[in-house]
Amino acid sequence: MNRRRLRSVVLAAALLAPGGALLAADEGRAVLQSADGAEVGAASLRPAAFGGLIVMLETTGIPPGVHGFHLHETGECDAASGFKSAGGHLNPTGHAHGWLNPMGPHLGDLPNILVPEDGELAVEFFVPMLSLGPVADAHSLMAGDGAAVIVHSGPDDYASDPAGNAGDRIACGVIEMVE
Repeated sequence: MNRRRLRSVVLAAALLAPGGALLAADEGRAVLQSADGAEVGAASLRPAAFGGLIVMLETTGIPPGVHGFHLHETGECDAASGFKSAGGHLNPTGHAHGWLNPMGPHLGDLPNILVPEDGELAVEFFVPMLSLGPVADAHSLMAGDGAAVIVHSGPDDYASDPAGNAGDRIACGVIEMVE
């Protein structure tokens, strides 16, 4: 590699390095807990390059099988209420529930997850139109009362309004900004 090209590569890397550090401060994280308070996983959320969010879910103690997975409208996880304190699915656009519903989906509707027998899963989703941005942004997970990540006992049918018949809420995590 000639010196001029090497200098260009080093300069580009130096210019990009602070940007990566800035993005790290814009990440969200939720520790998922079961109704009995056991930690059963975590979700990390980071901005995608051209808008939206990348959501990474890792589980360590969710029962095996297919489960609905959603972003909920309130950043509260009260186990005594069966995690109902997290409110409904995040839905700032006022759409009906479900990917198969012609009037849907909610912005908080995510694909079902398939947890293997050992309960350990790592999966990543792209979620368009949402952000971790300023509270004034209507599509920000940090607006209003914050947001939570919920895992349900059964699969989402992607159609039934308001929540896809996904069953009880078995794990919940409040999304918080990472410092």
